[in-house]
Amino acid sequence: MERLARKIDLRLSEWKENPDRYPLIIKGARQIGKTEAIRHFAKQNYRFVVEINFALQKQYKDIFDDGFEVDTILKNISLKNPSLEFVPGETLLFFDELQDCVNCATSLKSFRENGRYDVICSGSLMGINYREIESNSVGNKEDIIMYSLDFEEYLWAKGYTGPQIESLYEHMHSLEPLSRVEYEVILENFREYMVLGGMPAIVFSFVSKKNYSGTLKMQQQILLDYEEDITKYAEGFDKAKVLNTYRKIPAFLGKDNKKFQISKVAKGARNRDYIGAIDWLANAGIVNVCYCMEQPELPLKGNYLPDHYKVYFADTGLLVGSLDEEAQEDLRYNKNFNTYKGAIYENVVGDMLVKQGYSLFFYRNEKGTLEIDFFVRDANSLVPIEVKAGDSATASLNNLIKKEKYADIKYGVKLADRNIGFNGLFYTFPYFFTFLLKRFLREKTEQDKNVAH
Repeated sequence: MERLARKIDLRLSEWKENPDRYPLIIKGARQIGKTEAIRHFAKQNYRFVVEINFALQKQYKDIFDDGFEVDTILKNISLKNPSLEFVPGETLLFFDELQDCVNCATSLKSFRENGRYDVICSGSLMGINYREIESNSVGNKEDIIMYSLDFEEYLWAKGYTGPQIESLYEHMHSLEPLSRVEYEVILENFREYMVLGGMPAIVFSFVSKKNYSGTLKMQQQILLDYEEDITKYAEGFDKAKVLNTYRKIPAFLGKDNKKFQISKVAKGARNRDYIGAIDWLANAGIVNVCYCMEQPELPLKGNYLPDHYKVYFADTGLLVGSLDEEAQEDLRYNKNFNTYKGAIYENVVGDMLVKQGYSLFFYRNEKGTLEIDFFVRDANSLVPIEVKAGDSATASLNNLIKKEKYADIKYGVKLADRNIGFNGLFYTFPYFFTFLLKRFLREKTEQDKNVAH
């Protein structure tokens, strides 16, 4: 296996087929495979590729100093490397680590208007440069957000084919339980995915060696690399605040209610002083923020408490890598995923929802008597999702669906270590089916519409 197949491969092919394509910016956290995916695409689709990495090749940062005309920029690149060829219609310009050269974003308008060369930029777009890049290139580029591998990509890496995954979806769609063999095999893959996360280098190592050796070390190294990035890029914010916040995430996830409390991050810390730190980590693709809704009703946007939230790692492998030695052993040898107060299940479900394009919301009333882990919506209703580490009762889910005062809620979803089922109120799915949830809800809405007609 020379590389991992990624969903972005298809997105890039579709972009290339569009005759009116704009310069493309692929953004996301570090080490999720952006550069590798672009290089693979470039090799297959262009005779000439000019790749410039603004973090490693700082000598190219001044190529925009004489203005943003395409010919001027290409002339300046050629002066630095005369061997490069620029053939209109057959050349891709690949600008990597865009966050280290904001001027590059300004040049995208010229490249778009000129139209002779394809341009792809990539970067982790951390911190304040993110906003500068957005304002410098507005209306002249297309954005794709990339993530670490989702569970479907992980199954591809393990050798599962499209038809095999489609057959899983058929079970979900028809509400027909999986056989014992199907269930146990996919659950075993999912447990591997929970321990490893989706960082390509880690997944590649595991799939190639067929064991976990070295993967924990790799996870811990990425966590340290992120700390280094925070120190390097968190300009304009108090670096200490961003670092403090980042380091405290595992501690809050280990608590019963998982709520992120700024007052516990540092002595005398106040929410308004730290909101920038949370935003910074979210923009960098390092965390997923899940906001508490004011009321469990539509709309989702604008109906939440900005000071009441949970913070999850954007890759569950990094949560696992951050745990202490005892928890590591419990996880890897005893397969005890309930360790850490169910946080690993919540984190992985949150991650899987974000990778399908959902924003994260939860609800907890003031008394703590009603609590739901996540909410998504279909075309007509608000859908509560309860994530069960064990198989305990689902009182909150039942209350929300049955009570008339929650008019936007018509049914719910329970995710647990349980086979497929529906009891008239909520659907029960195994955790590993979360990656198919958006498709299921969309097709269910279509079906309901057709029945109504």
